[in-house]
Amino acid sequence: MKRVKRRYLALQLECERVPSEREFMDAVWASVTRLFGEVGASLTGLTLIDFDPVRRVVVIRVLLASLLSVRAGLAAVTSVGGLEVSVHVLSVSGTIKTLFSNF
Repeated sequence: MKRVKRRYLALQLECERVPSEREFMDAVWASVTRLFGEVGASLTGLTLIDFDPVRRVVVIRVLLASLLSVRAGLAAVTSVGGLEVSVHVLSVSGTIKTLFSNF
């Protein structure tokens, strides 16, 4: 049995008011679904790991095979819950420990 390889992404949100976790993940899922369809979005393994509204940092987990698809979907996110939002990828890593040590 082959091991599933995952990657963790640290994201920085630029916005006036911080959206809720649910609003952010709904916007990311909608963006990835718009670009790659429901089947493509379901293959990403997209999961929210951490959401820090004070620092405006979000950590998500994706499957390695779909990393580029998710990054494209993140670049297409322009609004979350009616707010204008810009999402920047701070770091990508194979482990959470290394991810937090990079930024």
